[in-house]
Amino acid sequence: MIQTPTRRGVLAGAAVLAASPAIAALPETTGSAPIGRAEYEARIAKAQRLMRQAGFSALLIESGSSLTYFTGVRWGRSERLTGAVIPAAGRIGIVTPHFEEPSVRESLAVEAEVRVWQEDQDALTVVAGLLRDRKVASGPIGIEETVRYFAVDGLAKALPLAVIRSGAGVVRGCRMIKSPAEIALMQRASDITIAAYRDTYGKIAKGMTRDDIAKLMDAATRARGGEPEFSLVLLGEASAYPHGSHQRQVLADGMTVLMDCGCTVQGYQSDISRTFVFGEALREQRMVWDQVRRGQTMAFAAARVGTPAGQIDDTVRRYYESLGYGPGYALPGLPHRTGHGIGLDGHEPVNLVHGETTPLAPGMCFSDEPGLYLPGKFGVRLEDCFHMTEQGARWFSTPPTSIDRPFG
Repeated sequence: MIQTPTRRGVLAGAAVLAASPAIAALPETTGSAPIGRAEYEARIAKAQRLMRQAGFSALLIESGSSLTYFTGVRWGRSERLTGAVIPAAGRIGIVTPHFEEPSVRESLAVEAEVRVWQEDQDALTVVAGLLRDRKVASGPIGIEETVRYFAVDGLAKALPLAVIRSGAGVVRGCRMIKSPAEIALMQRASDITIAAYRDTYGKIAKGMTRDDIAKLMDAATRARGGEPEFSLVLLGEASAYPHGSHQRQVLADGMTVLMDCGCTVQGYQSDISRTFVFGEALREQRMVWDQVRRGQTMAFAAARVGTPAGQIDDTVRRYYESLGYGPGYALPGLPHRTGHGIGLDGHEPVNLVHGETTPLAPGMCFSDEPGLYLPGKFGVRLEDCFHMTEQGARWFSTPPTSIDRPFG
């Protein structure tokens, strides 16, 4: 529980938070090792192995998180294509505008052939030429699932006889299973977010807007070496809508406060939500908070190696329906999936959602956030991420056990 300035204990509570060992243990810089060249090379080798098993001759990836994952290249998307061609065997190729080549090479972490195109050329003809030279142009050519249509269409026109298929299975087969180095970076991001939450919690005051609180959270995150990715703050009735309202929100006594925040460390993300009450929590707020906490615990317990991902969602939804919520995704209740994959992207395949058959495996990472939302009143979301081990699920951040102590 957040104490208002007029209630006793606020100064003592802030002092305890400021002295928290979790905060003191975090230096101002991350100290986390970046992914090394050997791991990038191992990722490419695994993708090539999966491609050969699936019968692909090559894989096309556009700029974005998958390009970073396989090559180290951090590059934003624009109308000018930058991408990678990973053949089923041999050295990869990078295609980029001529004037961008020096910048792209700065973050290139593996050996690759770089081919450029000029402003009056078609980038996809360069991609097609690279595929022909590697003798893999006939396909099937896999396409990473986020590649934009103009690139797929352009490649099909440049190689009219090629077979072009979705390469999502290859990319997912690599990215869904995190290495120890990736998990360490995600752990660091989670530690920073929790420490920033504790610092922010002690500074929240009556009359603040959601933007005021978000700025406190962002500053606390940067002070600990994280790069803020999002700081969603929902006050009062806005907390009943999972992604909030554009209405102006000002903190007052008795308001539900829902915060959903995350940061990145070396590109890897955290995603943690907390819900508490500013002042005294009402009986209904406490009851719903406890129900969500129980739902989150049930989801975590159900996460076992080999279990289809959708069963985690089903477990929570059955419990909520037994309490009178729903049915299914109906409100009041849980209108969104129980969780999502996480890594270089805040939301990655696969999801903990009804009907998802992918079995859980060691190295997979998920959020666990089975919120409850009561339109017109308030909502509660508790979100912590976990990763799968041979022994079962393991938390990145420890969930709270009481609405009065949202950060332990």
